[in-house]
Amino acid sequence: MTNGLDSQSETGVDPHARWKFVRDVAVFEFKLFLNNLHNFFQIPLTIAVALIDLVFKTTPEGARFYRILEYGRTIDDSIDIYSVVAHRERSLNADFTVDNFVKKLEGVIVKEYEKGGTAASVKSAVDKAIDAMQAQAESGKEKVTGAFKEASGRMTGKPDRE
Repeated sequence: MTNGLDSQSETGVDPHARWKFVRDVAVFEFKLFLNNLHNFFQIPLTIAVALIDLVFKTTPEGARFYRILEYGRTIDDSIDIYSVVAHRERSLNADFTVDNFVKKLEGVIVKEYEKGGTAASVKSAVDKAIDAMQAQAESGKEKVTGAFKEASGRMTGKPDRE
């Protein structure tokens, strides 16, 4: 005889399954909220940093942008949005991902580029424009760096004096 509560071993049903489900829904929704908050800030931040990397050349190309992405991945890994279904078999075929779609699209563009077609001429024109913009921006780099230091000093209350 039990104390009035069915046990899983007697009925084969987990008596706490409903509350585990409610917990999983609550955790998932909280993680969605955190992930959306993260994306809300990451989208404009990565665009701004990418533009800064285009204007002020870095070595390697896009170093600031990739650093921000690494921070973003760390945050995404910490949120681990789908952990509540980690124990289940993945239903999505690995061939149907955004990365695979982009890879196929890039393949088409590369073939066009190798033929010397429109893709090659567009790439060449864009490369020239970015190179010219970076060369022009290099001359004002000290002014921008000084302005960032001054603004940072004002926000922290410690003016930068060189």
